[in-house]
Amino acid sequence: MNEQKITGSLFQRMVIEGALAIAEKKEAANELNVFPVPDGDTGTNMYMTMHAAQEEMERLTEPTLRKAVDQTASALLRGARGNSGVILSLLFRGMAKKLREKEEAGGCDFALALREGVDTAYKAVMKPAEGTILTVTRVSAQHAVELCQADPQLSVEQVFSAVLERGQTALQETMSQNPVLEKAGVVDAGGFGFLTIFEGMFDAFRGIHKERVIEEAPAAKSTADFSAIADEDITFTYCTEFIAERKDKARNVGRMRSLLSEIGDSLVVVEDDDIVKVHVHTDQPNKALEEGLKFGPLLTVKIENMRQQHTAKVIEGTVAPEHREICPPEKKYGFVCVAAGDGLHTVFTDLGCDQVVQGGQTMNPSTEDILRAVDQTPAEIVYVFPNNKNIIMAAQQAAALCEDKQVVVMPSKNIPQGISAMLVFDADAEQEDNTAAMNEAMEAVRAGQVTYAARNSDFDGKKIKEGEYLGLCEGKLAANSKRQHDVLKKLIRELVSADSTFATIIYGEGVTEEEAAKVEELFRKENHDLEITVIHGGQPVYYYILSVE
Repeated sequence: MNEQKITGSLFQRMVIEGALAIAEKKEAANELNVFPVPDGDTGTNMYMTMHAAQEEMERLTEPTLRKAVDQTASALLRGARGNSGVILSLLFRGMAKKLREKEEAGGCDFALALREGVDTAYKAVMKPAEGTILTVTRVSAQHAVELCQADPQLSVEQVFSAVLERGQTALQETMSQNPVLEKAGVVDAGGFGFLTIFEGMFDAFRGIHKERVIEEAPAAKSTADFSAIADEDITFTYCTEFIAERKDKARNVGRMRSLLSEIGDSLVVVEDDDIVKVHVHTDQPNKALEEGLKFGPLLTVKIENMRQQHTAKVIEGTVAPEHREICPPEKKYGFVCVAAGDGLHTVFTDLGCDQVVQGGQTMNPSTEDILRAVDQTPAEIVYVFPNNKNIIMAAQQAAALCEDKQVVVMPSKNIPQGISAMLVFDADAEQEDNTAAMNEAMEAVRAGQVTYAARNSDFDGKKIKEGEYLGLCEGKLAANSKRQHDVLKKLIRELVSADSTFATIIYGEGVTEEEAAKVEELFRKENHDLEITVIHGGQPVYYYILSVE
């Protein structure tokens, strides 16, 4: 009896079945996430990443193995969401390097391909940690290769069985390798997702098709819907920005901030010994400029009519083309930022961002979403701000795919870091100087968020109940309670120190201006000398995004 090998059409079916398997178990993977924040969860990210490959395979006709693996790798790379999705795409990209050389693949070919996939993924991760999807895949692949070295005639079925068997053992071991997983009593979600996908692929290899209960993949929204914003929702007409030279160093910046807050909103003021940089929405840009002139001569001025811009955007439309359309450079520098919420979209646009990719918490944008935004930025050098640690790898993959522009991914882990970095940008400076200055600005930010628990969890010795308010400080749990006020109070105490000078409150969807004002009072109780900016971000999931510098 001839050994069954992996052909193009068989690999096609394997990818589809693997995608269906993770689609069925994505919530089981999500439940393994130790931190119960309603973020872009591992299961959802792996599901949507595989769904991109599934759609590509369902369109493919008469595939060779080379064509099937190459198109799978390409679809996964472009559809990758979150760190788990990017790692998954890298595994398949490495596998494709080996399998594309074959007309059909045997057991040891498959084992070597998996090891190549593991090597590719490890090279892309700066600090690989034990007890993750990388551990599970590495241990599984190494076991399969060692078996093939002992018996080069192993069949695909034997290799698959060995990978899954050793993988399950490695998955259980992640609990003891990672202290956080051990405390929570769960295995790694990414490793679980990988084995789920490979179990589905193994089913297809053996001719098994299971009936699965699967939800449809949600449509990804990559750009803001400007038509949903009514013209009357724009409170002030003119977005006004200027930089004033600080000749009069004794003049009080706080007084100017108070005066500008009376004639506008979305106010951001940044100062150092030499300059004062101001951004404000107002109907009286002349008064704003007059305040700036009191400090010294204006070095730069930009005034834009937001109502006119809004009308142009609605007429223009936001339908993305099926193929890449690359805007030729019209300037040296451009910006792409990831953010969710109309208010944050406006903040980043006003700071000079060319494209705001809709996403962040709960919906990590794909590599292709970010690449499309880079393509539409008319600049030679494009800075990308992921503003979320789970989006950085996808941004880096987008940068690698872009050959027409120089793309610099700034490793911003949260929204305040992105805002602070853009505020210190100097259009006349060299790229290296700007990059260094923006990195320094990001490092100076301490950030916190207030959200809610998406599920019951035992985290770091604390019992967290679904629906409780959570306060996160620098990504770590600072407080949890049924009372939001208690969480805010403890989080602000954690963020603010005696030498803090500047704080920002970004309030989200469903939070009122009056409620945000009460948060401002809590900041003042901790440090009455703080200069505080309050911004309506409109972001989902996080009631408040707070930062201190």
